[in-house]
Amino acid sequence: MRSILFRSHAGIPILPAWRRLLLSCLTPVLAISVFTQPVGAQTRPSGAVAAELRSEAGGKLKTFYKARSWWPLWIRGNTLGPEADRMVELVETAGLDGLDPRAFDPEDLREVVDAARGGSPRALARAEIRLSRTFAAYVRALRRISSAKMVYLDQELAPDQPTDIEVLRVAGVAPSFPDYIDNMGWMSPVYAQLRARLADYIDNWATLPEMTLPPGPVLRAGTKGERVALLRERLGLAGGAAFDKELAARTKAFQAAHGLPSDAIVGQKTIAALNRGAGYYEHLLRLNLDRARILPNTGKRYIIVDAAAARLWLYEDGQVRDTMKVIVGKPTEPTPMLAGMMRYAVVNPYWNVPPDLVRKRIVPRVVEKGEKLDAMGYEALSGWTTDARVLDQSEIDWSAVAAGTQELRVRQLPGKTNSMGRMKFMFPNDLGIYLHDTPEKALFKEDARRFSSGCVRVEDAERLAQWLFGRPLEVPTDKPEQQVYLPQAVPVYITYLTAAPTENGIAFREDVYGRDADQAERFAGR
Repeated sequence: MRSILFRSHAGIPILPAWRRLLLSCLTPVLAISVFTQPVGAQTRPSGAVAAELRSEAGGKLKTFYKARSWWPLWIRGNTLGPEADRMVELVETAGLDGLDPRAFDPEDLREVVDAARGGSPRALARAEIRLSRTFAAYVRALRRISSAKMVYLDQELAPDQPTDIEVLRVAGVAPSFPDYIDNMGWMSPVYAQLRARLADYIDNWATLPEMTLPPGPVLRAGTKGERVALLRERLGLAGGAAFDKELAARTKAFQAAHGLPSDAIVGQKTIAALNRGAGYYEHLLRLNLDRARILPNTGKRYIIVDAAAARLWLYEDGQVRDTMKVIVGKPTEPTPMLAGMMRYAVVNPYWNVPPDLVRKRIVPRVVEKGEKLDAMGYEALSGWTTDARVLDQSEIDWSAVAAGTQELRVRQLPGKTNSMGRMKFMFPNDLGIYLHDTPEKALFKEDARRFSSGCVRVEDAERLAQWLFGRPLEVPTDKPEQQVYLPQAVPVYITYLTAAPTENGIAFREDVYGRDADQAERFAGR
């Protein structure tokens, strides 16, 4: 395991974010000598149960329970809470997580839980210890390294597998332990939702007959014939050659489960989905579940940008507080998967024009049309250092710049037409990736919003700033490049989900960056 200490930008030792959260949660518990009743707990178990728990607990578990004054996690009064059954269900279905359920012996766990239903203090204590051990092992297995490639700009955001006791301590200070177990509170909400969608997909679609529907005219209500009969068989319905109400309903359900318009009209896209087979989609769901594995589970504020969906979400306390469209990188200049700490915003920013765009867009206007840089809203500089001076247009060898033998730094001045818009939001990195405003608002009306050179253009920069700072982001003057630091850095996670949970099912998206095949090789080799 890597060391838990990292260095901040000021050189001060810091802990990974999840460990800081753990310690902040535990401080009140560690600061007092008498353990108080957990929030939301029910009647305290009998003294007999506590005595049996002292006898059953050993090793580090004994230390954990002693610190809690032998207060159990799983027992409510003199019976097991419903979270015990949920824990059994989770390990029984651990195959959804890419784990081997046999590693957790769910059958034996079920027997131990059932035996405790009789209320015997000894059986309850045995179930308590067994559930805690299984829970810790399961969470640690889930927090293993993902097959997805994520660049961590700040080491405090990099995954770090917790110990068994750390897993239990975090769970023990959850506001509601039953909710924590039921909602998989140790994982990202996206992970828990996508896992549930995968389970539903396997239950409803994975066991249907596999066959190829031949191309032909669109099939819809009222259509009859051999292709309709094949469609009925493919969707698991009784034989027949008529496209009736039953087939229409089943077709709509299939379309909704595969991210297609639910119109019961079987055209090229629906036939393509039918012919790919359930295995294709199940594999895609598992790949994306592994991407979701490394998304945050902290209750603090954070931002998730999904480049595949071209949308961002603002999270607080594990809940989505706002969402908006974004514009992401073109297929030739993809937005990378990365995680970093947003530390400040820049109001009235410059835009440093990439050298290839200087040659393609600016040089012809100067050389062929005789335009002036300042009239165009640009200025040239002597270099890329902070002390570079502004060049007079006559000082520049435009022929050399046009030929590509000389690189010229040109930046666009702040203003209404500046490509950065009025503000940009920075999480410092060597990739030149950040979130920013844009004057090209019409592009947000497009469904496929992939027009940038890798950065993320946000639909409503003012609204994002309001959420980040808790107030409108205003500065006293029009001076360029005014930096406004956040009171507390906010994590930003840029991911890429080609299969994602929605309110009604699953959204399957085009793999425009070609990352699914690359990840599939690593996923298969784990």
